[in-house]
Amino acid sequence: MNSIDIVSKSFGDTPVLGHIAFTVAPGETFAVVGPSGIGKSTLLRVLAGLDTDFTGTVDLPLRRAMVFQEPTLLPWRSTLDNITLVTGIGKDEASAALAEIGLDRLADRFPMQLSLGQRRRLSLARALSAKPDLLLMDEPFVSLDPALVEEMLRLTERLLASRPIATIFVTHAMDEAARLATRIVRLEGHPATIVEDAS
Repeated sequence: MNSIDIVSKSFGDTPVLGHIAFTVAPGETFAVVGPSGIGKSTLLRVLAGLDTDFTGTVDLPLRRAMVFQEPTLLPWRSTLDNITLVTGIGKDEASAALAEIGLDRLADRFPMQLSLGQRRRLSLARALSAKPDLLLMDEPFVSLDPALVEEMLRLTERLLASRPIATIFVTHAMDEAARLATRIVRLEGHPATIVEDAS
């Protein structure tokens, strides 16, 4: 069981997160919804281990992977290399990961030769190729048109269903959370806390 018990998180004298506590089981998708600027990305950075300046305890597995709002790909490396270099898996396994997301014919393309939707698919495939015990997703469908959001939701549903990993997913879109999550909570207030079970 993954356990989060954050007491507080501030930037200088500005409190951002208040008391936030929850658990996430393997195979569960836990969604955190709330308006832009409420602290959702800050929460994920704490959970990813990218921000350690907080009060509280986070008991999470070492094998964590994160899908950021903007695809953080290596622009000077091919689509295939963006998986192998970051995860350490072999080319055959990386090729299979690209086939799973429909990008196998674009293995030699560079990220800027891909559409935004394709770059987001690659980011998700790269995260899952690391074989994490915990997947963190930060607004992974932002800036996509409705048709691409639907495509990404279907793909994410399929990929998560085939992997028994815990997932924490933050979004401002309740319909996205309702589609993917087994549990939904909302962040509100200043500093932000979990104020209701939105599921």
